[in-house]
Amino acid sequence: MSTFKVSINSSEPIDVKDTEVNSLDCIELPNHSYHVLENSKSYHVTFKSKDLNNKSYLALINGREYQVNIQDELDELIKSMGFQIGSSKHVNQIKSPMPGLILDILVKEGQEVKEGDLLLILEAMKMENSIVSPTNGKVKTIAVSKETTVTKNELLIEFE
Repeated sequence: MSTFKVSINSSEPIDVKDTEVNSLDCIELPNHSYHVLENSKSYHVTFKSKDLNNKSYLALINGREYQVNIQDELDELIKSMGFQIGSSKHVNQIKSPMPGLILDILVKEGQEVKEGDLLLILEAMKMENSIVSPTNGKVKTIAVSKETTVTKNELLIEFE
């Protein structure tokens, strides 16, 4: 079961389960419009604009305008790792996004890396996860070694 964080008009996000979304009765109409039925209440929804990269939508619901932002669990994980789309902040540290086993380290201390370069492989839940550099920089410290177990949020690599 997936959970989405939904924010409407810059409000605090609320959790919405995929089962709640799937229980809606929705009929697509022309011009990016929908007729939605929830608990015997009828809604007419039209999307005026969509920013798919940021999962942000401007919607007219029964004639009222709402700014809707939706984040799923993967978006939250990416954000916690500092890999936001369009982010220009400087990242000083890479921390483990989840508990796991370091299978391989592909960089050395003092090595220059570019954004997107593969840094290490973390095995978690029987899956190999590639950890890539979120920015251009120089590896200052590698805080883990190959074949060691790490916990969530444990420091993996530090940049200068």
